Amino acid sequence: MRRLEGKVAIVTGGATGIGEAICKLFAREGAYIVVNGLAIDPVHDVVNDIIRDGGVATAFMADISIEENAENCVREAIKKFGKLDILINNAGVFLVMSEIEKYPIDAFDFLVRHNMRTAFLMTRFAIPELQKTKGCIVSAGSEAGKMGIAENAPYGGTKAFLHAFSRGVAVEQAKHGVRVNCVCLGAVNTGWLNTETGPMSCKQEKNIVSATPLGRCATPEEAANVYLFLASEESSFMTGALVAVDGGITLSKGAVGEDVSLEMAKEPMGDLHLEHTVVHVSDVGK
Repeated sequence: MRRLEGKVAIVTGGATGIGEAICKLFAREGAYIVVNGLAIDPVHDVVNDIIRDGGVATAFMADISIEENAENCVREAIKKFGKLDILINNAGVFLVMSEIEKYPIDAFDFLVRHNMRTAFLMTRFAIPELQKTKGCIVSAGSEAGKMGIAENAPYGGTKAFLHAFSRGVAVEQAKHGVRVNCVCLGAVNTGWLNTETGPMSCKQEKNIVSATPLGRCATPEEAANVYLFLASEESSFMTGALVAVDGGITLSKGAVGEDVSLEMAKEPMGDLHLEHTVVHVSDVGK
């Protein structure tokens, strides 16, 4: 029996990076997927990949920081599949690395809109349907939301909101049978951390990896595996949890990652066929 057999899941930001991995892994485990993304995202490519591999998926391309679009995303799941069991609040942005006195105000506003408002709106509209199915929500937190992050303090602030928001909703909705948890990721090998496509410098990237006890970034598939666990019945007694998937960075002191052997620092070979790990970077704040 597959772990999500017959479940219906919405994955926001589902066309690239970690979102693509979540969509493909959940589909492999039997879920019907609503893949949400923006018009510039390869949403249809991911849907077609899932269908070609024998899964079930549909596209919903819209900016879910807009109230009407968020509500319609939930309605699309009900229209296509008749119910909603799982909401994955994965959508989010990582725009600028800058000390606070130089941090662009429009970039801050963009972070609030796409990291916080999207999760609030999707949760608000999904909850009535999740109460019917005794479903669950898994949101994208971050180690930055626990510790803060130099030269990107606003990003860490938006993730801290998601941590507290998820915990509050978890306690509030437990009486309805809805579980809510948060995955607090460290560095993941997506386009946001690529120095050619994302906002980080080579020095900043090196500092993050060297401060990670496991001495490397996570792969999108490794991150998706934790989302799968939290969305499945295997985590049936977990709610309000902030699950650290950070290679130990929140515990480290200094460049401990440099002590790891080359063999240990190798990324594991996954078996999901991921094509869209490089996400688009907004022009906001440039």
